[in-house]
Amino acid sequence: MGMVNNIGGLMMVVSMAVCLTSVANAAQGTATFYTPPYVPSSCYGYQNNGVMIAAASDAIWGHRAACGRRYSVRCIGATNKGPPPCHGTSVVVKIVDYCPTRCHGTIDLSQAAFSAIANTDAGKIKIEYIQWLIF
Repeated sequence: MGMVNNIGGLMMVVSMAVCLTSVANAAQGTATFYTPPYVPSSCYGYQNNGVMIAAASDAIWGHRAACGRRYSVRCIGATNKGPPPCHGTSVVVKIVDYCPTRCHGTIDLSQAAFSAIANTDAGKIKIEYIQWLIF
């Protein structure tokens, strides 16, 4: 009976790991950032979703299908001359808003999310992003 419980526990851990990671390869794009206030948002109105959030451009918006999706975003380089902006970390953000046609990036990160992965003086960075699949 003990071995059956161990196998069941192992299967649960493996299932959780699969559910929290993406099965797709990372896409590349650019990120910009926006400053508070973060409400209202296109997806959630006046609901507070914290600060690890982002607005989706037309590239990933999908007529509101992006609402609630989570993306792991990593800075991979500068879009202009200057010191390297990347901190070498990644951040997971929740899509809560729409960045309209004037959006200058694939993902418009909250200032807090952007500053977690890059120097905000850069303004715009090259990124890799992966959608997290959570079941």
